[in-house]
Amino acid sequence: MAGKILIVDDVATSRIMLKVKLSGACYETIQAATGAAGLHLARSERPDLILVDLHLPDMSGIEFCRHLRADPATGTVPLVVLTAATDPATRVAGLRAGADDFLTRPIDETLLLARLRSLLRARETDEELRLRESTSRALGFAEPTFEFEAPAQVALVSSTRERGAAWRRALAPHLRNAQFSVLSRDEALANIATPAGADGFIIDSVFSRAGDGLELMSELRARPATRHAVVCIALETGMRDTAAVALDLGANDLLAADLSCIEDAQEAALRFQAQLRRKTAADRQRASVADGLRMAVTDPLTGLYNRRYALPHLARIAERARETGRQFAVMVLDLDRFKKVNDTWGHAAGDQVLCEVAQRLATSLREVDLVARIGGEEFLVAMPETTLEAARLAAERLCHVVQQEPVRLADGKTRISVTLSIGLAMGGGGTLCPEVEALMGAADLALLGSKAFGRNKVTVSANAA
Repeated sequence: MAGKILIVDDVATSRIMLKVKLSGACYETIQAATGAAGLHLARSERPDLILVDLHLPDMSGIEFCRHLRADPATGTVPLVVLTAATDPATRVAGLRAGADDFLTRPIDETLLLARLRSLLRARETDEELRLRESTSRALGFAEPTFEFEAPAQVALVSSTRERGAAWRRALAPHLRNAQFSVLSRDEALANIATPAGADGFIIDSVFSRAGDGLELMSELRARPATRHAVVCIALETGMRDTAAVALDLGANDLLAADLSCIEDAQEAALRFQAQLRRKTAADRQRASVADGLRMAVTDPLTGLYNRRYALPHLARIAERARETGRQFAVMVLDLDRFKKVNDTWGHAAGDQVLCEVAQRLATSLREVDLVARIGGEEFLVAMPETTLEAARLAAERLCHVVQQEPVRLADGKTRISVTLSIGLAMGGGGTLCPEVEALMGAADLALLGSKAFGRNKVTVSANAA
């Protein structure tokens, strides 16, 4: 089944007709004849979407929406109000109560299914982001953020400057935390190449060439900089086929192109504001997940990658080497006599030494090279597409940059001299490439050789010599 949909309508024939339409599209349906029964099913059955009639025996569809949104268990379920006729004031009241859309009877099946697909896609995305965020929070990675919310940047892409200016005049009183720019279609396309950071777009459906508005929306959805922006299509009355195509291509919502009536302007503003709120929440969730993932693979002291990241990344370097036939280098590095640093100056001083050494290592290698902290004072370096000679020179350079200048502690007076021992092993090169564990073992043995023969030196594994 494509999803579970709750139909709340006191007219049995209406419920049956909707069930037939939805079952043909592989939706599972459940039904209720009253608002109270619908709210009970919403809590117990957890539907993916709700269709509710505007007029119910015990409450209106708008009241139903208010009750639904007030319950944390059902507050995020998409809801569409069905009605024989709605005046603009009723639609505005319903949107303010939390309805996602209104559809007028007789229901156009193509538009109904397109709207359901659009709402269910948005719900799936929201649920996935919430799930990832909750996982990060359970792992201790995500923390609440209280960031200043800057004004939303809204681009009005219209067929004429006059229409864009009229949209701005109509929407500005209702979207006070927004800054508008009026763009032509060509200007909007140019801004995609050099993104201006728009949070949302309202795009005219009517340009000089049919389909230009939808084509522009597709371009916005295809570019990383604008992929998550709010995109609403402004439609002329009666453009049902265009409306369905727009929703399937990724439009967040549909707005009236003529906003001369104040209620239509209020409705458009409410729809657009709801999408901006959803985008803001999704952006924060994505950032929270990204921060959690970064924390999961980053050493909190030095800021380098940790073992959890380093070993899989090294495996991918090895796989790439098998495909290209090129060599790569693996180094295991260890600070010499680091215990003495902790015993003499304390663990805080030892932490400062580790941070400084990590910084020197990271700035002394290529961007493509991997630097990770894999133990207390032990580091790993992986250099893809590198010859033995280049790797040996890089290892000797690392020894030099660590030794050449003592680490100055935070007191500004204490200076601690540290050195580094390195074991180097090579993989790839067209021969049978050892497993990552074997390469790490070879580099470890070479490191023991550096320690045994005086420290502060590089020893090349026998597998690479």
